[in-house]
Amino acid sequence: MAGLLSAMEGFFIIGVVIAVGYVAARFRVGGPTTQMVLNKYSFFVSSPCLMFAILAKENLGVIVHPSIVVAFLSAAVVGLIFIALNACFFHMRAADATIGVLNSLYLNSNNIGLPVATYILGNPSLVAPILLMQQVLFTPLGLITLDATTSGQVSLKNIAKQPLKQPLLIGSLAGIAVSALSARAGHFIMPDFMFKPLDMIGASAVPMILMAFGMSLHGSKPMREKTDRPAIITVVTLKNVIMPIAAFLLSYFLMGFRGPELYGCVVLAALPTGQNVYNYAARYEVGMTFARDGILLSTLTSPITIALIAALLS
Repeated sequence: MAGLLSAMEGFFIIGVVIAVGYVAARFRVGGPTTQMVLNKYSFFVSSPCLMFAILAKENLGVIVHPSIVVAFLSAAVVGLIFIALNACFFHMRAADATIGVLNSLYLNSNNIGLPVATYILGNPSLVAPILLMQQVLFTPLGLITLDATTSGQVSLKNIAKQPLKQPLLIGSLAGIAVSALSARAGHFIMPDFMFKPLDMIGASAVPMILMAFGMSLHGSKPMREKTDRPAIITVVTLKNVIMPIAAFLLSYFLMGFRGPELYGCVVLAALPTGQNVYNYAARYEVGMTFARDGILLSTLTSPITIALIAALLS
């Protein structure tokens, strides 16, 4: 029970930072462009530094843990389900559907995942495989799709060049490279005077993303667009209900996990949608209301799902 309460503190902390962003927007702190500036700075500067700092000091064996198979397959399942439902019922254009897919499968592995892994699972490194999967696979695919569908240009040359335009991917791969070289050398190869500035810049990413998200709530009402409500409810159900169920089935029957490994995979699959999805939507100015409402409802309902999982499996 103490571990569960500590994890709930993580949700409370996030709520406070979002509230600060809302209040700042309410009193027009920074002017009307503040939200856009925070989103762009986080996307291009602080978030890549954060991913580099996390992965550079992580052991490669932890990053490529077998649980990454469960994380990938359970995310792929809910993403494909949303694509199928969109084709049959919602009929969103490609860019909005991409936000829907990301809303369904993208885990808040950092600012909620870390406290959950620490206080419920007792091992913060369990989120490393998810960070790797999302930043190396799902994020580039989502951003490439958004770039192609919003620019109206799709070509093999442009697709091949997309990874070079994704700061998060570049930061993640650089961090993995430093981790590999450090493992070979037997010590962390970056001197502090080089690593600490990047680590300091990266520390600003999560607060900026959360405050920008809070600013987006000012002057708007969640679920205001009636036409979006079925899709929003669908992505929240996929994220907070179907994905943990898929993770349990894959962990138990496919991977043969039992005990803490099984419990950890299911709990992490129940994490809410990451605020990064709103950051991406704002970056391409598409599906912002859809992303915001999905993240908000997912964040509000995820603690209930995690509490139920803890009661059943812990």
